[in-house]
Amino acid sequence: MAGERIILGIDPGTQVMGYGLIADKGKKIELITLDVFKFASKEPQALRLKRIFTAVLGLIDKYHPDELAIEAPFYGKNVQSMLKLGRAQGVAMAAALYRDIPIFEYSPRKIKQSITGNGSSSKEQVAGMLGHLVALGDEPKMLDATDAVAVAVCHYYQGKPEAQGKNYSGWKSFLDQNPGRIAKK
Repeated sequence: MAGERIILGIDPGTQVMGYGLIADKGKKIELITLDVFKFASKEPQALRLKRIFTAVLGLIDKYHPDELAIEAPFYGKNVQSMLKLGRAQGVAMAAALYRDIPIFEYSPRKIKQSITGNGSSSKEQVAGMLGHLVALGDEPKMLDATDAVAVAVCHYYQGKPEAQGKNYSGWKSFLDQNPGRIAKK
């Protein structure tokens, strides 16, 4: 079908990273797959980041998504946790940029609001509503997987995503939109 696109949704994490792929078939969506990658907490952070990069690259090479939708880091009280989550998100984004896949970021609140109509919904409420929107099959074992599908579905609902949120179509576009992240010598 012309115009069909595949969206890879990612719920980043350094111990558990959820992923979900959906096919946008115009007026409907179909679930392709969802699951999680688990990373050993005893491994050094750098090795886990390498595994995240490799895992996301593997998904891209297997399913050939047209776009990547990823949950943006949320602000919490634990600075170390936020730093680790931001690194995981950055590495997943780098894998997509490496394969020239456009990236779209959505806040947790925006994702929940897109799926349930309430930006304060619980993970269980989001998973329950997703069960009505796409055929999830057996109850997913981890909510990180349904969270990733929710990111992809949120992106689908945005209509013209280039007019919404942040869109990175390559390293140049990322750097143009984030000039403060360039180290000056």
